[in-house]
Amino acid sequence: MKRTNTGYISSIITGILILCAFSCKTKPVFLLSEDKEWAASALQTAEQYRFLAKETPAGRFPKTFENGKLITSSSDWWCSGFYPGTLLCLYKASGEKFFLQEAEKKLAVLEKEKNNKTTHDLGFMMFCSFGNAYKITRQSQYAAVIDTSSQSLISRFSPVTGTIRSWDPAPWNSKWKYPVIIDNMMNLEMLLWAADHFKNQEFRAVALKHAETTLKNHFRSDFSSYHVVSYDPETGRVEMKNTDQGYADESAWARGQSWGLYGYTVMYRFTKKPEFLKQAQGIADFILNNPNLPADKIPYWDFNDPAIPGAKRDASAGAVMASALLELKNYVPKSKSETYAKAAEIMLKTLSSPQYLARNGENGGFILRHGVGNMPDKTEVDVPLSYGDYYYVEALLRYLGKSLD
Repeated sequence: MKRTNTGYISSIITGILILCAFSCKTKPVFLLSEDKEWAASALQTAEQYRFLAKETPAGRFPKTFENGKLITSSSDWWCSGFYPGTLLCLYKASGEKFFLQEAEKKLAVLEKEKNNKTTHDLGFMMFCSFGNAYKITRQSQYAAVIDTSSQSLISRFSPVTGTIRSWDPAPWNSKWKYPVIIDNMMNLEMLLWAADHFKNQEFRAVALKHAETTLKNHFRSDFSSYHVVSYDPETGRVEMKNTDQGYADESAWARGQSWGLYGYTVMYRFTKKPEFLKQAQGIADFILNNPNLPADKIPYWDFNDPAIPGAKRDASAGAVMASALLELKNYVPKSKSETYAKAAEIMLKTLSSPQYLARNGENGGFILRHGVGNMPDKTEVDVPLSYGDYYYVEALLRYLGKSLD
């Protein structure tokens, strides 16, 4: 028998409370206050992923839904880990085995990428998937995948530049000798977690050096960042600074700012180094105090697009920002914490409104509408994106007191 929405929402709320009571033995059980029921209600979009699971071919991973068609990828695409990662988040929220079982099917396909040394995105691919799988199930084989993936990732590190290389030479990126993108900050969490779990200080050293070099070279005085910084691989000197997926080289591409915010928040979590907390706060304040940030807190795809207020919004950037702020609020003084918490709540409430949150059976099975992938290349513009869904669900869980960290 099909459950009503009310019954479904109640089961979600009950599942969250039970899971919190079970897993947080030394912490107070999170009690869902009445004014947070909208967030638990939003998690009924789990039904969307039931539909998406049926539509996604075996061996493929959903990327987006465009012009009435589901677009998928193979396991080596940088977004491949987000779909199983979202399924695992939904399993943690609801306790429903369907989501775990669907995630396990995709993990079996994805596992071979642990040996992929041609990409800097193994954190996205393997930690959002296998990392979450280990946290939820504590099965040692999932941790072993993270160990191998981390070994593959550090193979791209250069002690000359002090960074993990992003893109390898290819016709489409031939203008850069050794490009490093701000997105790379998101792949360091896997290394830091693996360093702690496996007592491997090489993983930690690489992550620290990359974060320190990026802090030095990627950011402007106002804490906004470039997208791409390229180095001379022979000398380590910076050769070029660009914003390839933003409006212009000197503009603030919204998703790039969100990657930096999230990345330095994670760096502080693992290291407690004050320079990383200062950087995370600086980025947060740049975003939240920006005159081009709309009142509903979902950013335009680039803060400097001259088409504002007619420019496209980027729901994926808003989801990443919300999730990052909900962690960052735990590390700052009370007044700043309240500011970050309130901003994240506004972001999540906006994303949970009919403007962004798709109803069951719509949006190709994806959860959020209005993401922007690569505006300059006119690809994945104003469409759902798998990473937007992932960070939205992660943020909801954090908001409800059930962090995946």
